[in-house]
Amino acid sequence: MPPSTTVRVPGSSANLGPGFDALGLALQVHLECRFSVANRLAIQVQGRDAAIISKGPDNLIWQTALAVASRVHRPLPPIDLLIHNEIPLGKGLGSSAAALLAGVVIAERLLNLGWKHGRILNEAARIEGHPDNVAASVLGSIVASAVDPGGLTRSVRLEMPPEFDAAVIVPNFQLPTKEARAVLPDSYSKADAVFNIQRAALLIAALATGDKNAFPTALDDRLHQPFRASLVPGLSEILRLRAPGLLGCALSGAGPAVLVFYERGCDQVTDLIRQVFALHGCTTELIGGGICKTGLEIY
Repeated sequence: MPPSTTVRVPGSSANLGPGFDALGLALQVHLECRFSVANRLAIQVQGRDAAIISKGPDNLIWQTALAVASRVHRPLPPIDLLIHNEIPLGKGLGSSAAALLAGVVIAERLLNLGWKHGRILNEAARIEGHPDNVAASVLGSIVASAVDPGGLTRSVRLEMPPEFDAAVIVPNFQLPTKEARAVLPDSYSKADAVFNIQRAALLIAALATGDKNAFPTALDDRLHQPFRASLVPGLSEILRLRAPGLLGCALSGAGPAVLVFYERGCDQVTDLIRQVFALHGCTTELIGGGICKTGLEIY
């Protein structure tokens, strides 16, 4: 192992409307961790939300590395860990998935396990419990994922059509994933399942071909967004927004951030979403730059 190693992980937006726990895309915000073997554990944190990221042994990245080491029955040496974070926490932008991936990479490198990106993806998805965020962060761009009967994640990557663009609107409050999942029902009707299958298939086809006529129908959902609308002021109105150049909106992951698809060059449509949040007393931040194509980087 070199004197120090850096792992860079993009944030992600999951679900994309109908693709609950199956679809995700990588964003142009990153978690970067530089680490090296040390005599004792030392964690420094810089960047976004640094004040609320643990600098002690309970840090999620370090705890994940320890869990991986335990799984392969190997001790893990202490490290110097410098974290630089750009991903807002608790906003539905894959901050926990990024942290898990960083932790898996740290253990893999320290223990010289020889894991490729696919094995790293599977290990992080196993810990996370769903593959959508992790797969997008590893592979970059837009990713469809499923977990096979043996517990392995199968993922297929596709590029955003050049005619489309995406951005995320982030309101000024957090929504813990545990709380957002607690409002979901334990079961769904056949009609609702068919509704989402149709739209998830339509969305993938539209993203693969650049057919804008599939929108906004392709972003409709009955499995999670209707139940989470009560937790995100203005979400119901945002999902119904229609405007020239706006393809449609979806809750980003568990929220409260909103993913916006629009025709390239029509960036101004993001102002409409920000205006709705403002009417509900929420200030917002725009995260633009389109989709991250590079995915997980280790150097």
